[in-house]
Amino acid sequence: MTGYVMFRKDRLGRRGGRVILYIKESIQAYEIKLEKEAECEEAVWCNIVTGNSTLTVGLVYRSPNISMEENEKIRNAIEDCIIMGDFNHGYTGAFS
Repeated sequence: MTGYVMFRKDRLGRRGGRVILYIKESIQAYEIKLEKEAECEEAVWCNIVTGNSTLTVGLVYRSPNISMEENEKIRNAIEDCIIMGDFNHGYTGAFS
């Protein structure tokens, strides 16, 4: 996409699946890696520099068979962050 930087993580060893995060070119951002125990096969993490501070943003896909404990590892890996994505955990509402 013109005017945006793409951060992408493809699913390994299986067909399909990836997460892509687009950030406007005018925003200073760089990809980061989480600690090994909190890594997720289908997630991309970026730090966005805003003036004197940095905001960590994560885009995550979790399959329905992932436990809540595994999701908690991701949540606890970074103290101040925004986590977005598809967590597929226990939601059985009308829009699932």
